[in-house]
Formats: sequence, C-alpha cells, structure tokens
Amino acid sequence: MFDHGKRAVSTFPIATGEYYKVDYSAGVDISRYKNVPVPTSYMAAHSNYDFLGNYDHQKQAGLLHVADHHTSPGKKQWTWGNGDFGKSWDNQLTDSDGPYIELMVGTFTDNQPDFTWLKPHEEKSSTEYFMPYKNVGAVKNATINAAVNMEQSDNGVKIRAYVTSNFPDAHVLVYQNDELFADETVSLSPEQTFEHEYQIANFGSNLKVVIKDQQGVTLVEYQPDKDDIKPIPDAASAIPAPTEVKTNDELYFAGQHLEQYRHATYRPDDYYLEGLKRDAGDDRINDAYGLLLYRRGLFAESQQYFEKAVARETQHNTNPFYGAAHYHLGLSLLMQGKTVAAYDHFYKATWSYETQSVGYLALAEIDSQNNHLDKAINLLDKALVTNYHDMTIRTLKINLLRRLNRLADATKLVEESQKIDPLDIGIRYEKCQLDNTVANQNDLSIALNGKLNNHLDLAELYIKSGEFGEAVDIIKMYTADDPLKDYYESYLLAKMGQKDSADQFANAGAAASPDYVFPNRLFDVVVLNYIIDDYPTDGLANYYLGNLYYDRKVYDRATKLWEECTQLNSDYAMAHRNLSIAYYNRQHEPQRALEQLSKAVQLDSNNSRLIFEIDTLYEKLNKPLAERLKFLQDHFDLVSQRDDSYISLVTLLNETGGYQQAYDLIMDHTFHPWEGGEGKVSTQYEYALVELSKQDIKAANFSDAIDKLTTALTYPRSIGEGKLPIAVDNIIDYYLGLAYRGSGDEQTAIKHFKKATEGLNEPTDMMYYNDQPADTIFYQGLALEQLDRADLAKGRYYKLISFGEHHLFDKFKMDYFAVSLPDALLFDEDYQDRNSVHCYYLMALGHLGLGHLDKAKELFDKALSLTNHHQGVLRHQNFEKPEVK
Repeated sequence: MFDHGKRAVSTFPIATGEYYKVDYSAGVDISRYKNVPVPTSYMAAHSNYDFLGNYDHQKQAGLLHVADHHTSPGKKQWTWGNGDFGKSWDNQLTDSDGPYIELMVGTFTDNQPDFTWLKPHEEKSSTEYFMPYKNVGAVKNATINAAVNMEQSDNGVKIRAYVTSNFPDAHVLVYQNDELFADETVSLSPEQTFEHEYQIANFGSNLKVVIKDQQGVTLVEYQPDKDDIKPIPDAASAIPAPTEVKTNDELYFAGQHLEQYRHATYRPDDYYLEGLKRDAGDDRINDAYGLLLYRRGLFAESQQYFEKAVARETQHNTNPFYGAAHYHLGLSLLMQGKTVAAYDHFYKATWSYETQSVGYLALAEIDSQNNHLDKAINLLDKALVTNYHDMTIRTLKINLLRRLNRLADATKLVEESQKIDPLDIGIRYEKCQLDNTVANQNDLSIALNGKLNNHLDLAELYIKSGEFGEAVDIIKMYTADDPLKDYYESYLLAKMGQKDSADQFANAGAAASPDYVFPNRLFDVVVLNYIIDDYPTDGLANYYLGNLYYDRKVYDRATKLWEECTQLNSDYAMAHRNLSIAYYNRQHEPQRALEQLSKAVQLDSNNSRLIFEIDTLYEKLNKPLAERLKFLQDHFDLVSQRDDSYISLVTLLNETGGYQQAYDLIMDHTFHPWEGGEGKVSTQYEYALVELSKQDIKAANFSDAIDKLTTALTYPRSIGEGKLPIAVDNIIDYYLGLAYRGSGDEQTAIKHFKKATEGLNEPTDMMYYNDQPADTIFYQGLALEQLDRADLAKGRYYKLISFGEHHLFDKFKMDYFAVSLPDALLFDEDYQDRNSVHCYYLMALGHLGLGHLDKAKELFDKALSLTNHHQGVLRHQNFEKPEVK
C-alpha cells in the first residue's frame, strides 16, 4: 500500500518496516485499528477486486463500496490512530466519541493526490455502490448482490456470506482442488446470513467458494490468491530540478504533473520555460505553457505560445495529427475579441477527432452571434456526432430551435436530453422557456439553488452565443445583491447598446458590499476588465480582479490592481491587507507589508482575523516580545475569539516569563483541533508546567514540582489534542528525576533519569509536528550525567555541535513531498534562516552541555538575532546546569 502521493510504501495487511515513523518490523497486522497508534493513510497500490470495505468486529457490521476496479481503482482508509492523539480527534469528529475511520474511493484515480485528465466537454462515468453488511467479518470479495468471507478456523475453514436482497434456494458451492466439495441449498436474505464450518485440512488457493441464485447465476465467488512473493512497488521519487532533467520530453511531463497536482512548492512554469530555453519551438511545451497562461487569464500572453506550437506542428504537414493547439489558439483569440481569426483556428481543430466536437461548438457559438442560426444548428449536429451527451451543445441547439420558432423540435430535444441528464440546468432553463409552468419554474429554481455562480455559469453559455438579453434575464433571476451580478448586467447592457442602464448597474456594483465576493471564472476577467476600463473610478473592481489573478499566481498584476484599489478606495481594509501579503511574500518588502497591514487594522480594528495576522507579521519582523504581548492583551476580546490568536498570546506569555498566566489561560479555554495546528497548544501546556516546576525545584518545593511535571505528562481534553505514542518526554523526565532526587526518592529519580535518556539520539531537522525535537538530545546528555555517565553525555553534546556545524551552510531545499506547510499559510517562512537558527541552537546546546558558556551565549545570540521568539533559545540562554549528586 502507498501513502499520499506514493511517497512511502508498506506491505499490507502485515507491515514489516517503518511506516508513518512507527516501527512495524516485528510484523504487525495494520488492518486492525487497535494496532495503528498514529494518524495513518492506507492506499491500495493495486487491487483486482471490485470492492472496498471495513468492519466493526464488536458491532458485527460494516460498510462496503462496490465498483469496477478498472474505473474505480482508488481504495483508501484513513485513521487518526488508536492512541491519545487520535482519540482527541475522535472526540471532535464522531457523534458518540468513538473511533473515527474514513473510507475513501477514487474513480479514475488510484491515489491521493492523483488525477486523470478531463478534456474540454469530455464525459467520464462510472457506477458505484455504498452498502452496509453484517455478521460475516472481513469480506474477501463482494458484488452488489453478495459479500463472502473465507477464513481458516480451528477445525477447518469457515465460510460466511451476506446478500443484499432475497435469494430463496440459493446454492453455496465449495470446491477443493477444482472438485466440488460441498453444495449447500439455503435461502439467503439481508436478515439471514450464511455461516458454515467445513472440515478441510489445507487452507489456500486450492479452495473456492461460489454462491449462486436458484437460476444458477453467480452472485459472488472467491478463491484465495496463491501465496506467492509479490514485488513491492517503489515509492515515488522527487522530480529533479529543471536544469537536471535530461530531455524536453521529461520536462513536459514534469510540468504536466506539477500543474495537475497543484504542487505546493514546485512550479510547472520552471519546467516549461527550461524546455523552451532548450528548444523555443517545442510543440507540446509551447501548447502546455500557453494553456497554463490562458487558464491564468493571460489571454494575450498565451497567444504567442499557441502560435509557436502550431508553427512547429505545421512545419512539414499543414494538417497536424492533433488539433489541440489550433483549438487553444482559437480560445485565446476569442477571449481577446479576435473572433474572425479564432473562427479559422476552430475550424482547423475540427479536422482532428479529439477536438472535433469542441471545435464545432465554438464555431456554432460564433455563428449564433452573427445570427447564422441554421448554419449554427448544422455545426452543432456535427458536434453531437462525437459528443452525443454534451449538454452545452444540446442547450444551445434547443435555444437556436426556439429562436427559429421550431418549438416542436426544441421540445423533443429537451425530452431526449433530460433522459440523459435530468439535472442539467441549461436544459431545465430551456424547458421553462418552452413551457413556463409552475412545475418547470420550480425545477429550474431547485437546480439554480439560489447560487450566483449557477446563474453566471448558465448566463455565460448564452453570452458566448450572442444571446445577451437571455443572459440578462438569467442573471436577474438571482435576487440577492452582489457586485458581480451588477457588473455582468452592465457588461451585457453595454453590449446591447443600452449605455444609461449599463452605467446604472456599474454604479450599483461599485456601491455593493464586497463581502464574500470571489470571482473565479475566466469570463470574470473579461467583465472586470470592462468595468476597470469604462469606469476607472471603481476601485473595488481592481480589488476583485487582483484577487482572481493572485489566486492564479499572476502576482505582479494582482499587486498593481490592489495598489490601484487602495488609491481609489483608500478606506477599504482588505485591499491593504492583501497588498501586505503581496509585498511580503512576492516583493520581499517587509516594511511596506507592515505599513499596509497596519493600515488595514486601523480601518477594521474589530476584525479578529486581522489582529491575528498582524501579530504573525510582527513575529516575522522580530518585534519585541513585550510589545507583541501588550498588543494582544490590549485586544483580548478579539484574541479570545480565535484559537490561533489565543495560543499566540499564551506563547508570548511563556516567552516572557508569564508561565502561570499562560497555564491559567490554557486551562480557562476550550480549544478545537485544526489541521496545521497540531502540537501548538500541547507544546505551550508542557512548556508552562515545566518552567513552573523548575521554579519549584529551585525553591526546594519538590512535591509541587512533581505534581506539575506529572500533570504535564497527560493532556486535558480541553486543549483539543492528544499525545502521539511516538512522542518523547525527555525534558519532563529529566526534571522529574531532579525533583524526586531532591525529595529523597533516589530510586524513582533513577527511573526517570533513565527514561530521559531514551529516544532518537541523532539530531535531525524539525519540520513537522511529529518530528522528535532535536533539543531532547541535550536532556539525554543531562540525564546521563545524573546517572554518572559523563562519557556518554559528552557524546550527545558533540552530536549536537557536529550536526550544527555540518548543516549551518546547507542551501535549504524544500522536501518535494511536503504537502502541509502550516507556518507558511499566510506569510512565507524563510527556511534558510530557519535552518541557520536551528543549527545555532543545537550547537549552543552542545557547548552548554560541555560547559562552554561563552560560546553557548554567542550562538544563542546569533539565533535570537534571526528569530527573537525561539522558545528553545529563550529557555536555555540563562540555563543553569545543576550539579550531579
């Protein structure tokens, strides 16, 4: 089985290696929930079976998914793990606070993330069934009719079966070595499951069970696979840097993969541009890069790349094998208003089968704009030949028939189309225009669902065919206020020559609330550019288009649009906030970022999100901790509305010595876990209690220290986190050892000192919440000293120094398989500085352990000069090493 992105692999059901940082080398059945201690994903590397399922052995019931494995190969299970950490998530995610298990299936995909291509107007379909079952245990095979289990038992072989409907006089046939061993005639039903134990000595692939109905039709069958050694697939490997990829062919597929996967840190652009650097005329790369730009709303910029692709394709043969480049060039030209040139390329695209249907559709839309209705219908008929189920083609044809007053033909096509897809909005709309009954109006209203996006999607179909009045009617059916609605109406009315009305709606859009307005379709680019050009005082239109472009990674254009918005609408906080992100992350101007975010907070001072964000920026800019603390305390009402802000306040209290207040705030608040926030609350909980216990130890209040440290070992339910079983408690155990020794309980002290020496003793990077903190190695050394093993302790300290020295000048490279970067959700992390701080910190700890106090201070100071809030450094910069007793 594979992990996400096939980045790790394990045998299944018996795992025999390391998976999710858990050692399963003893051979562990990880198909059993009780054996999986940590959050874990399982994805079948391959399966020849048409089912996926799980089973609750206590309740004797389970869930099955049945689908053809050729179209639904993806089979996944996720669990938060049978441990304290997982059970904390169970408390949040299940009705009865029981184990939380997800079953996931992939249709036309075999892994998460993994995708298949869906071409323009392409249809892919499959059929799948989810169904319950009971009493039969872990199913070995299942169909929509029945599920069967065959297991070795103490006395032979036990066969159990469950059926999904009534099957009187069914036959359960058992074969051994291809010879009939038993034939049971039984009546089966969902209430009456089958179970029988057969006296068969040898269990294996020589056995087979077949269940048939009374007519002899097989309901399900199963024969164990041969016990052969099967090859274990390799885990996926990282794509090399663009300059290290050997061929343009590989660069093309690398770019395609990154684009399709929306990779978190690698850009497809870099691979396409490297390919074009090597061969500026490369057909596939030009087409791919042009399409990438087109999807980003850069229509004019995309044109040259499509033209280069066409030029290479037609270098020797004017009729290329594929029509995609011509089709894409047609789209680019069309979105620029170059309709005549686009028409020629769309027609050329129809010469190739794979772009024939979409090419004819585009031609029909243009002919419809020019009122060549009969010609358009003829083109649509050609389009239907190769894409019979396409509802866009059908909707447009119905519309054209209606415009030609061929109402009977239009009605017939509506009826035919609804048999194919009864839910399609366009067909429902046309049906309503042909027969405007209350029932049809209700059906259309249900399909539109009161969502502006549905209205705009439908309207766009009519805009492309030149039916502007029809598009206006569709948009007017949306009754709520929204600036995009107004902008679209203005655009369409201007197209219709109604300038005064267009002005009215443009002004309404400019005055409408910008809350929850998220333009995201390519035609929004056209409409918003119209507003910006024709109504240059509308700052919010710049803001909306900037949002769209930033989302599509057109950062420079987005930044300029937001800047224009702040000039025109200087009192709009979110434009300043967005500019702050662009200045920090894209233009690397942190002070300008601070100015903009400060302006946003000034304009919208009651926005708890902005309070969190500006403190995050303060942290990035190393603002003095006391000032940050005062800022959050001054805004406590807003801070207390958000767990992320609240834990920032707690963290600052810990960093400035307010340990008791930090602990009290944690205990006064109920936290809810969030993905990306793992470890944030529990870290501060432990930190506060450990620091308070150190004060008790220093004051010889050993009993109080033991109480606090023992409390730190377990998490209260209110913090919304549980402890991972792979977590280490070296720091807590070390101080427990000191506290027990101080109280005179030497035996218990020794026990905790020994526990404090356990865990990984090789330093590593600290990137994810489940990585072992490298500073625990320092406490291993301290504990070893308390155990009179100074020789081993020095080894730990030198390892810390050696790691830092060897990696201080590393050029940071993000892990290709990094899919979660919680510290970079808002403002980018400087991972090069982070690496330097980590190395300085570990070297400082090593020198601190060896007694090189001046060197340790020098290194701590270097770390703090880069990151003034590093809790490890703050904890240890004035560390006093206790004497060994």
